[in-house]
Amino acid sequence: MPTRNTTWGFEAMNDSSTATPLAALHSHWPEYLMEAAELGLFMLSACLVVALMESPGSFAHAAMPDPMLRRVLTGIAMGLTAVAIVYSPWGKQSGAHFNPAVTLTFWRLGKVADWDAGFYVAAQFLGAIAGTGLAAALLGDVIREPDVNYIVTLPGRQGVAIAFIAEVLISFGLMTVVLIVSNHSTLAPYTGWFCGVLVATYISLEAPLSGMSMNPARTFAPALLAHDWSALWIYFVAPPFGMLAAAELFVWRRAHTGCAKLHHHNVKRCIFCGIDSAKARA
Repeated sequence: MPTRNTTWGFEAMNDSSTATPLAALHSHWPEYLMEAAELGLFMLSACLVVALMESPGSFAHAAMPDPMLRRVLTGIAMGLTAVAIVYSPWGKQSGAHFNPAVTLTFWRLGKVADWDAGFYVAAQFLGAIAGTGLAAALLGDVIREPDVNYIVTLPGRQGVAIAFIAEVLISFGLMTVVLIVSNHSTLAPYTGWFCGVLVATYISLEAPLSGMSMNPARTFAPALLAHDWSALWIYFVAPPFGMLAAAELFVWRRAHTGCAKLHHHNVKRCIFCGIDSAKARA
């Protein structure tokens, strides 16, 4: 029978399906593959959109000489990509984290079992690498052009310190919105749209400061393929720090939160709170 443990005053579901790594893999491998595919698709979309907007040989780049306009359109495209993933059948079942910092935060809140968290993070990194690699195969020399450069995330002209602070703030903002909206009885079904709007806004306005990552796996995969490890530590430290700080504040102000899914109002099973598809349909 499932048992409930508490972390920071929150209830977490644990059962025999996650007692060992083999048990977790046997029971939850579909969700792990979904998380890998979700971030892989996000990375593929990001590479294609940036190549379209920033490659000097692209018709879109020639038609839109204003870099701000191109960045806004890139933000809209990636915001819609995030929304599509959250509300896709895969996103509805896995919870649509596709970000190790998000998974780590829900794990710290006691909403994700230990082995699930570990396999989610591993899947997210592998998915990011696969998606970026597929984009590289499709784009060829274009992805290696300096203005595209495998969509590597790098600090802006203001330097490393500003990039770190910016990553902390945008990560804090995203997780704050996720926790507030997903735990609001009326707004919860629209959590994905709130996230999409933030992604679009951050790319449009914040990207010149840090490259707008919020996601260690999203930054690692391009760095790996481009062999560019410049200031990589920022994107491994700042996003988890910002999101964990948001969770700390949320816990201080509120005694309970819901599930780790970004979209829980569906008929897909939930490995976090124990709701299966049959119960969800009832």
